[in-house]
This record gives sequence, structure tokens and C-alpha cells, in this order.
Amino acid sequence: MSVGLLALLDDVAALAKVAAASLDDIAGQATKAGVKAAGAVVDDAAVTPRYVEGFSADRELPIVGKIAWGSVRNKLLFLLPAALVLSLVAPWIITPVLMLGGAYLCYEGAEKVFHALRPHAAEAHEAGLEPAALDPRSEEDERVSGAIKTDFILSAEIMTIALAAIEVDSFWTRAAILALVGVGITALVYGAVALLVKTDDFGVLLARRGHLGATRRFGRLLVRAMPGFMVALGVVGTAAMIWVGGGIVLHGLASFGLDAPEHLIEGAAEWAAHAMPSIGGFAFWAVTAFIDGIFGLAFGLLMIPLAGHVITPLWRALKRLLPGKA
Repeated sequence: MSVGLLALLDDVAALAKVAAASLDDIAGQATKAGVKAAGAVVDDAAVTPRYVEGFSADRELPIVGKIAWGSVRNKLLFLLPAALVLSLVAPWIITPVLMLGGAYLCYEGAEKVFHALRPHAAEAHEAGLEPAALDPRSEEDERVSGAIKTDFILSAEIMTIALAAIEVDSFWTRAAILALVGVGITALVYGAVALLVKTDDFGVLLARRGHLGATRRFGRLLVRAMPGFMVALGVVGTAAMIWVGGGIVLHGLASFGLDAPEHLIEGAAEWAAHAMPSIGGFAFWAVTAFIDGIFGLAFGLLMIPLAGHVITPLWRALKRLLPGKA
């Protein structure tokens, strides 16, 4: 009896070791995949804060919470199963889907640039698109809906990059790694965003209740600096949408044999890295992002009339054909 019990305990200990090793492997692979997706994570963090601009302080965290919950649903309920299934049954479709997402990012970013340069023309364009969109109950609903749609594209990129970085064959282990990456990155991004959007409130608190003069001065500095910082972050977010979208479209074209543009960009980036060896890695990234951004902006600007004169009329016609959508 005692021998059998010892054997059972030994088997349990062995299983525990295997489980611990598996968990360590999942955590390690998730960390590696998250690092690979770091560029898209930065883009996501830069884009999100602009969605709470103009709302009262008491609505900022609820809005961030809604967007974060939408991001979790995007990653776990839609993108994770889709990525795993498509990687098994139709891996060829992943690139076209990503290209559509990249085109959407280019369009969204270019539309914001267009609005900044020609606000009256942009407002007319948006008015023409509005009947084809859902009627939100409030501006907050509209803002959250737009944020979640943009997050879907960025999350798709994050999950795809993470999937490509996973070096295990087990379907369920890959699923666990992707789930860990999705939840971890969402917590990181939207936790940082929540801290960021409440920084000015923290500054007000320090300015009013700080016990030291230096503390109150620091609080006032935070309050004065945040509007300009948020504007700058909005610019970074728009630029991020454009260069990430442009990069996705260019990489997709290369995968279909149209690789000359991507090779030219890589050549220019390598030249910059050799010309500035002390900051070679940054120079390579900066040149690549700049050229991707130029392409993304041009592509997005071309998408604006296409969206207004082709996509929107087709969508309206489709709605009229669908039951209950007239």
C-alpha cells in the first residue's frame, strides 16, 4: 500500500514538473512573441488616447475601460480563433486580410491629415459617408466604436506577428501563448493609456494639495504640459497608423511578387544604417518608417475618393438588398 502511494506521489510530482515546464515554455514564448510585436504595441498605445479628448474627466477612465474590453474581445473571441484556424486550413488568406487592414489604417490616418489641411472639404466627405455608418446613440458611443474598430486592425497585426514568432507545434500551446500575449498586451497598453489620460488630474491634485512648493510647481507643470503632450501624441498616433498601414500593404505586395518597392526601402534603410553606424538600428527603422509613411499617406489619400464614390455607394446598395436594412 505504501509502495503504491509513493509511486502515485512520484507520478504526480513528475506531472507537476511537466506542467511547470510547459507553463515556463508558454510564458517564455509569450514574452518573445510580445517583444516581436512591440512596434505594433507602441502604435496602439499612441493611437488610443486621442479617443478620450474632449470628454469630462469622470468619463475618461470608463471610455478607456470600454475600449480595453473591446480590445480583449477582439483578440480572444475573434482574432485568436481566426488566426489559429486560418493558419491550419487557409494560411494563404492571412496576407490579403492583413492588407485590407493596412489599407484601412492608411485611410483613417490620411483622412485625419486631410481634415487638418482642408477641414471644410473633409467635413463634406464625412457627411457623405455618415448615412452608410451606424447611427451611434451618443458621441461617446461613436468614439468608442471607432477606437475598437481601429484596435481590431492593430490587434490583428499584433496577433499575426505573435503567431509567426511562436516556435511550437502544439495547437493548444500556441492558443495558450496567443491568449497570454493578447491579455498581457491589452493590460499593458490600456493600463498605460489610463495613467496617461489621468496625468493632468494628478497634476491638479499636486498643485492644490502638495505640501511642498516644489510639489505644487511640479503639479502645475504637469497641467500646463499635458494639452501640448496630448496633441503631440495624437500626431504620433496618426503617423503610426499611416506608417504601419503602409508597411503592411507593401509587405503584402511583396508576398505576391511585387517586391521591388520593399527591396528599395530595405536598400535605403541599409544605406542609412551604414552611413550612421553609431545609431545604425535606429537609422534603419527611421528610414523604413518614413518611406512606409510616405507610401501609406499617398495610398490613404487615394482611398478617400474611393471610399466616398465607390465603397460607400456599394455598401448602401448592399444594405438596400438585405432584408430589414433598407
